Amino acid sequence: MIFPLEELIEYDGNMYEITSAASRRSYQLSMLKDPDIEDNDGKVVSLAARQVFTDQIDFHLED
Repeated sequence: MIFPLEELIEYDGNMYEITSAASRRSYQLSMLKDPDIEDNDGKVVSLAARQVFTDQIDFHLED
């Protein structure tokens, strides 16, 4: 799976929150040079989105 389109379509939460979480996670993965990036054909954003949508990572927005 390159990008979790089905999860995106079915998502009924705050779209800003999940977009922000995926964006921040993408940055983290690229800075850490995570080996999972290579397994995902170098696609950092889709890897981060998959991690967010499948609850592999927890996230919350701070006030």
